[in-house]
Amino acid sequence: MKKYFILVSMIIGILLSGFLNVSSALAQPMELKGVSFLPKDHRLCAMIPVWIDKVNVELKDSIKISWLGGPEVMPPFEQPEAVRKGIFQIGFLPAAYYAGILPEGDTISLSKYDFKKEREKGGVWDYFVERHKKINMMLLGTWLYDPFYLYVKKEVKGLEDLRGLKMRTAAKYDKMMLKLGMVPVTVQFGETYTALQRGVVEGFGWPTIGPREWGWLEYVKHVIDIPFYARQNTLILINLEVWNKLPKMVQDKLLDITIKYEPEMKAYFEKEIDKEKKEMDKLGVKRIKFSATDTKKYIDTANDAFLEDLEKKVPEEVKTLKKLMGYL
Repeated sequence: MKKYFILVSMIIGILLSGFLNVSSALAQPMELKGVSFLPKDHRLCAMIPVWIDKVNVELKDSIKISWLGGPEVMPPFEQPEAVRKGIFQIGFLPAAYYAGILPEGDTISLSKYDFKKEREKGGVWDYFVERHKKINMMLLGTWLYDPFYLYVKKEVKGLEDLRGLKMRTAAKYDKMMLKLGMVPVTVQFGETYTALQRGVVEGFGWPTIGPREWGWLEYVKHVIDIPFYARQNTLILINLEVWNKLPKMVQDKLLDITIKYEPEMKAYFEKEIDKEKKEMDKLGVKRIKFSATDTKKYIDTANDAFLEDLEKKVPEEVKTLKKLMGYL
């Protein structure tokens, strides 16, 4: 009988040990590896670690986000596919980088609404969430605010003066430039300084933060002070299969953290933009205003160029997007 009790005790001990080991393993937070299209030390990435820290603190028992880096980890244009496939679970990416598989995604840049209005039930945010699910991504939020501007070497007074200007372009605004009569020139990012120095281009498009630090403003002393595509397309994305494995409580908390973070993020960048503009003033950069008529046409041209291109790719989505974003 004594041997029987010893044997039973041993079996119970083994089972209990196994149970505790399994429970311990299950209790470990799920690690989510993140990647960004910009380097970690880039000024425009300043608010990414703020979001990560909030998530890691408030959901420390459930998930742990590790931001591995940017282009040094994987070329930027390969990152969206890596997030789709779960190689990285989180991506801090611009929608323009996966426009080939979701052309309408980048249209979020045209939204006329603030973050709160966008997230109203049945609104534009819900639309983009559902569209991203079709490419195996869950859309969580936005991590950057910095509207775009056009910078030019010579002083211009209106739309007519833009015609014929050779501009360093990007897919984001080359159609707008063409519609304004400019000449878009493809120049690699790292070659922009030299292109400006040698007169290969007479200007460029970019947000406020960046050009001064890269030396571009040594040769370009005028900025057209009319922001366009003000609603950034830089999004926090999570692999949809990973998202679906998270408990509902964790999903809800992640969304809650992000919704509260977005206004804080925007306020941070508004202060940084204001500081940057003062630094530009010290360099002698002049801010150009157009007439009310030209200003309206300038903005309308930027938006129309975007939507006309989209009409060619996903015509069935354009009317819906216009309505959701306040154009109809």
